[in-house]
Amino acid sequence: MKITIAGGGNIGTQFAVHCAEKGHEVIVYTSKPELYDGHLSTVDDEGNVTHEGDIKLATSDPKAAFSNAELIIVTLPSNLMSGIANIIYDNTDKDVMIGVVPGSGGSECAFKKCIERGNTFFGIERVPAIARLVKKGSCVKSTGYRDELHVAAIPRAKAEECAELISGIFDIPCLTIPYYLNLTMTPSNPILHTTRLRTIFGDFDGKKTYESLPLFYEEWDDASSKLLFKCDDEVQSICRAFKDFDLKYVKSLKVHYESDTIEKMTKKISSIAAFKGLTTPSVASDNGLLPDLHSRYFTADFSYGLTIIRQVARFAGVDTPNIDETYNWYQQFAVEKGEFNYKDFGITDRASFVEFYSR
Repeated sequence: MKITIAGGGNIGTQFAVHCAEKGHEVIVYTSKPELYDGHLSTVDDEGNVTHEGDIKLATSDPKAAFSNAELIIVTLPSNLMSGIANIIYDNTDKDVMIGVVPGSGGSECAFKKCIERGNTFFGIERVPAIARLVKKGSCVKSTGYRDELHVAAIPRAKAEECAELISGIFDIPCLTIPYYLNLTMTPSNPILHTTRLRTIFGDFDGKKTYESLPLFYEEWDDASSKLLFKCDDEVQSICRAFKDFDLKYVKSLKVHYESDTIEKMTKKISSIAAFKGLTTPSVASDNGLLPDLHSRYFTADFSYGLTIIRQVARFAGVDTPNIDETYNWYQQFAVEKGEFNYKDFGITDRASFVEFYSR
């Protein structure tokens, strides 16, 4: 196939390698095409090459990137999704398939015009593996590949076709999920990251500095797990309340991490090998460390993660006090005021919400 990967970061590079290795004609749409020499690879923890392939082109030209594509995989941050959706809409027709990874963050609404035009749109629930760039435009460390992947599509009838495509690229079984809302409500980063940030920086007043900060995952604590449990339970309450959809695929983080107590969750998250050494997002100041409010952990996971869950809760008529408190805590010092709002896409009440996600 002719496949375009939108985004040359961690996940975009990972996808480009696997697509190229399978013999697809791959174009990478990136703001830094000059960094690419055409050959991409993934490596393991020891630096051994595990997958490699040659792409056709790296470009920042939308027409060159998208006009002949049969499949587009979008790996950009949630706050850039509406922009890239408009670019793709203007440079493609209804026959191209469009996928996003991960599938949360409101991307289905960003691509609403494409969906209404007749494009097949799909999302992958979680990334296939942990990816960290070694050298942009050349190599990415890709470890901890999942045993299976999950895909949902709009329209729902196209899910199986999309799952087969992704399974063929990664040689990983790919199962279908019946309603895209299951991906929208996935509590991964929107709960995992936001509760941890609130626990670490709970006393931040916009000015306070820190002498040192714990490692984000490796030094995870019981306080973080306790708040995570509360917010995770509220997500499950939303899913139970929405009888219009089968939302059993919104897996509780307790199930995902096989940890049914606070102590087990703390031990589990702090021991995940792929998360070792990852720091808390921060920036240095003259007086110490400050939270990096421009980090995607803040700008994406609150403004395009937690806020979506809150809005779905309102459509469902469910109270979410712990999610609300966590969201309101962030709003005190949010530096980027733009955030997802269903009203921007003509979804204003429960009826229009149900209509959109029932396709």
